[in-house]
Amino acid sequence: MRGPSSKVNLLTLETTCDETAAAVVTGRLEVRSSVVASQDDLHRRFGGVVPEIASRAHLERILPVIDTAVRRAGLSLADLDAVAVANTPGLAGSLLVGLVAAKALAVALGIPLVAVNHLQAHIYACRLAAAPQEVFPCVGLIVSGGHTSLYRCLGPLDFELLGGTIDDAAGEAFDKVAAMLGLGYPGGPAIQEAAGQGNPRAYRLPRAFWHDDQRLDFSLSGLKTAVRYRIAGPGRPDFSQIKLPQQQVADLAASFQEAVVDSLVDKAFAALGRTGLGILCVGGGVAANQRLRTRLDEEASRRAVRLHVAPLRLCTDNAVMGAIAVERLKAGLVAPLDLDVCP
Repeated sequence: MRGPSSKVNLLTLETTCDETAAAVVTGRLEVRSSVVASQDDLHRRFGGVVPEIASRAHLERILPVIDTAVRRAGLSLADLDAVAVANTPGLAGSLLVGLVAAKALAVALGIPLVAVNHLQAHIYACRLAAAPQEVFPCVGLIVSGGHTSLYRCLGPLDFELLGGTIDDAAGEAFDKVAAMLGLGYPGGPAIQEAAGQGNPRAYRLPRAFWHDDQRLDFSLSGLKTAVRYRIAGPGRPDFSQIKLPQQQVADLAASFQEAVVDSLVDKAFAALGRTGLGILCVGGGVAANQRLRTRLDEEASRRAVRLHVAPLRLCTDNAVMGAIAVERLKAGLVAPLDLDVCP
């Protein structure tokens, strides 16, 4: 393989949840191609990701997605110098599909295999967007369907967990509240659209660990339950039989969204204060929420903090952010062929 500082062609694969993605990036972090096959239509009627359906869809799509990514980059498989794959965290079946494909390519082509941590890659998406400006060291906030976490990121290979959700992740809460309000799936965009017509102060909803700078954790389960009670009271009602006025739906969506955003912003800046760092990087699917992006920008300006939020195209799961593997190649961190998944 050519040296990591030269124009290495790196194929990156992403199959941690319900997006089958492949990209080709160079050692200079140039994106030559990016392909994402969404599964939203497959999971919509269930109101969330069904792991078995997700893994079977990955099996069907992984080879065509890889072929398309390589062709769009103007390359053949023989031109690849390394293959990287996200092997943690995620759904076990989904992770296995990407890992097996990456191993097969590594063996067949005689090229190195590189392991990628999906959460760290979400933060690295900010590095890709900010280039050539450096973003490390920073506090990293990851907000997605399965994770809501804060990290001290001293470098692209040096991440220390500061805190995370003790129950629901932000994206999961958005999906569940959207289902309760009859807004459809995926919940994030649906809640955001409805909230645009609502009053964020119409309902007083809980914000767990609010202004508790000693605890850098999140809890959204109680907030979700509070919305349920506002709709139908205690118990386990059949939400399909409850028809709320449109304005009430909008007000609940706006109030819920504001509570989530308050919690995320509060803890992110508490982490900056705790660590003494002056840069905040935010990634993950929920980072696409416009209210969150606005509030982060306002707070960063007020506190003179440098803010980097992943561009919309790199918020949801994609393989471009797997370019973090370039950093591992530079450090000589090549994975063995007995690499396993770590859900």
